[in-house]
Amino acid sequence: MPRPAPLLHLLKMAVGVDSYPALIAFQRQRLERLRADDASAELRHLTRHMPKRADELLAGGSIYWIIRGQICARQRILRLDRIEGPDALRRCAIVLDPTVHATTARPARPMQGWRYLAAKDAPDDLAIGATAKSGATNETMVATLKSLGLA
Repeated sequence: MPRPAPLLHLLKMAVGVDSYPALIAFQRQRLERLRADDASAELRHLTRHMPKRADELLAGGSIYWIIRGQICARQRILRLDRIEGPDALRRCAIVLDPTVHATTARPARPMQGWRYLAAKDAPDDLAIGATAKSGATNETMVATLKSLGLA
């Protein structure tokens, strides 16, 4: 039986990241550092609270990243692990697929922590060179590609 389409995702600010390529580079470097110490290391994002709707997220959900006021990237959530930090406080480690997908840009307000995002409200993935459903190009992606000399 095919797996049902995800109904729920997370929405999170990519703090300290100013572009889609910077998010990819940051996560790639982080994973390389982790794997230098442990070959089986995984890409994780730590958060204070375990999502109450974890089962829905684990049915194929993703974390959608807000960069400079725009939702413009997503990563699939692989697992949610309960961990204890060095300060003895319990946290949630959101284990992420290392592949980051560009999405059609959509404005999003700043926030702290994360928010749930219904699948029906999530932006579509964007292939390089594709256009948004409105027919307009993804301005954030085009500006980033231009700054890198790729467009």
